[in-house]
Amino acid sequence: MSKQHPPRFLEICEDARTRVTETDVPMIKQRLDAGESFELVDVREESEYAAGHIPGARHLGKGVIERDIEEAIPETLTEIVLYCGGGFRSALAADNLQKMGYTNVLSMDGGMRGWKEEGYDVEK
Repeated sequence: MSKQHPPRFLEICEDARTRVTETDVPMIKQRLDAGESFELVDVREESEYAAGHIPGARHLGKGVIERDIEEAIPETLTEIVLYCGGGFRSALAADNLQKMGYTNVLSMDGGMRGWKEEGYDVEK
């Protein structure tokens, strides 16, 4: 069962989604299986990441991604796929990265919840 988010949070997420390109869980799994090259970034809290994440994902939490992205991924043309628990925080983070000049950022709708529901592997 998905978490019920408060209305003002949902409002800013929907606003961000008007400017962000979204992808979905099956597409990212297909691309990973095909060996495509992109940066997969988990923007959830550190404890969520430690409990289980998509294999090969790096962690840059929503609370620090704007501060740390330039060192972690300095090239603004790099394709970056962000995910969170369900697709809300990743949309907010993608919106901010675009404001910082990153031009190839995607938010994975469905997030980790969708990944697990599909039965895909999780790394700890």
